Amino acid sequence: MNTTARSLRSSVAVLAAGLLLSVTGAVLAPVALAAPAESGTPDLAVSTAAPAEIGLGGLPVGFTTTASNTGTVDTASTRLIYRIDGGGGLPPNALSLEYRLDGSAWKKVPLSVVDGSVFGGELPEQFPLAAGKSRTVQLRLGLPMGTPHHGDSNGGTDHLKLTTMISSGASGAANDTDVDHVSVGGLDTHLSGVPATATATAGGPGITFKATVDNPTASAYENVTDVLLTNRYTTVQVLRSGKWVTLKPVTESADPDGYEFDVIGADVSLDAHGSATAQVRVTYRKDAPAGRTDLGACAVVNKAPDMLRGVMSCGPDANVTVKAARASGTTTPSPSATATSPAPANTGAAPAPSGMTAQLAETGSRGLSATAVAAAGLVATGAGALSFTAVRRRRSRA
Repeated sequence: MNTTARSLRSSVAVLAAGLLLSVTGAVLAPVALAAPAESGTPDLAVSTAAPAEIGLGGLPVGFTTTASNTGTVDTASTRLIYRIDGGGGLPPNALSLEYRLDGSAWKKVPLSVVDGSVFGGELPEQFPLAAGKSRTVQLRLGLPMGTPHHGDSNGGTDHLKLTTMISSGASGAANDTDVDHVSVGGLDTHLSGVPATATATAGGPGITFKATVDNPTASAYENVTDVLLTNRYTTVQVLRSGKWVTLKPVTESADPDGYEFDVIGADVSLDAHGSATAQVRVTYRKDAPAGRTDLGACAVVNKAPDMLRGVMSCGPDANVTVKAARASGTTTPSPSATATSPAPANTGAAPAPSGMTAQLAETGSRGLSATAVAAAGLVATGAGALSFTAVRRRRSRA
């Protein structure tokens, strides 16, 4: 908890702040706190041990709120109210808050936008609290950013401000307030083993490397797809159970030159602080144009069937120079002929920085794909709002 928030307990602070608890439609009048012995009102305190970090698009992380009755008057109805501020970059279905008072079943705390970018909700259950007693409530906070296979393609944040308020009865001022700050991280994805001066011959042997997704956050993840972005002149294979398996590309009519391959498989789960790696081989068709091209990597959570729709984080591109096909009559090994060749050593390609955001994807040599253009009208507003950025994929089409 933030120790400075304790100052809000004084009657001077309550009168100055004029705090209104308007969550779930109930208005709590900004009245001063009277001494419990004289007024007969309970003296309540609240302390939330918020998680230090959660993952954008990940599963919820547990924490606790402890409600205490520090006075001499019992209360039959303790209320816990929460407000969560994501800084203006969160869509309406971004957040989740769950609780349990008894038993093992998790229940939802209904959340709604109560003030611009601030989400609010109240624990649906009130509980008694005798004088001198405390009760701890278990909760889980998450940023799912949508629903399974329908992740939000826009929006995000790198932090949350979590405010907990406690009061007694159907209406009345907050007896105490606790403010906590939660960092928001995300998945990292990168390609390793691709030389800085990688070259490939059209119609020749492939380039072998590793594609890795790391989860540095405290959230576990479900429905993770690691996407390799290439062009239409490529064949992509992954090594599974000792055999090279050719992958089917994902394409869209608005970007016929762009190919997308799911290299670690669809709907992969990652533990908190876990990772997943696939060994990949890319070959270029004989008709591939000569020149520089790129390989891109993006981790997508709750990916939709079309290209690059979901909560996405992209790593740095790997550059490949494609050489013209050899003269007719020259034999070149096929992909299957090199199936047992080892992957090159990891050259230490830099992973993407932590801090996953739902981003717009660019395709083409320098232009936006149809996916990005459709979403480009979104603008982040408000102080501290997330800036929407475009990730350049720079696929060569020459």
